[in-house]
Amino acid sequence: MIVNGKALKIFTGNSNRELADDIAEILGAKLGDSEIGKFSDGEISVNTKETVRGHDVFVIQSTNSPVNDNLMELLIMIDSFRRASAGKITAVIPYYGYARQDRKAKARDPITAKLVADLITTAGAERVLTLDLHAAQIQGYFDVPVDNLTGAPILANYFIEKGFHNREDVIVVSPDLGSVSRCRKFADRLNCEIAIIDKRRPKANVSEVMNIIGDVKNKTVILLDDMIDTAGTITNGANALMERGAKEIYACCSHGVLSGPAIERIESSAIKKLVMLNTIEIPEEKIIDKFEILSVAPLFAEAIRRIYEDEPVSTLFV
Repeated sequence: MIVNGKALKIFTGNSNRELADDIAEILGAKLGDSEIGKFSDGEISVNTKETVRGHDVFVIQSTNSPVNDNLMELLIMIDSFRRASAGKITAVIPYYGYARQDRKAKARDPITAKLVADLITTAGAERVLTLDLHAAQIQGYFDVPVDNLTGAPILANYFIEKGFHNREDVIVVSPDLGSVSRCRKFADRLNCEIAIIDKRRPKANVSEVMNIIGDVKNKTVILLDDMIDTAGTITNGANALMERGAKEIYACCSHGVLSGPAIERIESSAIKKLVMLNTIEIPEEKIIDKFEILSVAPLFAEAIRRIYEDEPVSTLFV
């Protein structure tokens, strides 16, 4: 793809090369020739083998586990392209790590989401393209434009194609109060009602279901969250819903972090199927029969094309 004599350049780190390959293929481009490795002491090494001078560069890199390695790869790649006189540099971050540390929940807490935003812009990114930030206000932590895509249409279309649309026995459930707005929009697409799980979190990665707001008896439930990490919230919620008479439980999320005991919890839970997007590459050994993984490559490819050709991106948020 060439605009005004300048070719589109797409590079990727090691976090999710398969997704980057798919995005490049849709755009009719090849991934840029670069090697990202480590020196013997563990420092990140970046070696780019083609010119980027004057070109628009898109760096695709999720900042999932190993979070710090993937974040440093992203920062060093951006810095290297800036120093090599790239035209515009866009950081494409399908999954934005450190997003849960977005405010001071107690005294002396860091706001790491803001720190990471500063590091990315300081490195040289002039735009950020991401999907389903854990907290929407993180867009304001950047001093450059941020396009925060949404994965709900992809997930909703999956359930529509499976026949969940316009069914009175289907209900979308928010696993906590923070996801209510996301679930309401999702439910509108399926034309169904919503319910809410009222929970408390006594400490990080631990959640307890306190109450369920809404009638789930004899209903097919779709639990929707932006991410699933240790899977405590989603599995506790699913089991509580079954205890209150739900017929069957489906779950879906944009980001399958799946750390710690997540796989075991999901495997032994009441969840019949877990639908996720491929913003994070899931190792083969973690994939179980309950998983359904959908691709965000077409969405990101279209967003990259529009940014590159100076077309509106806003219609992708509908």
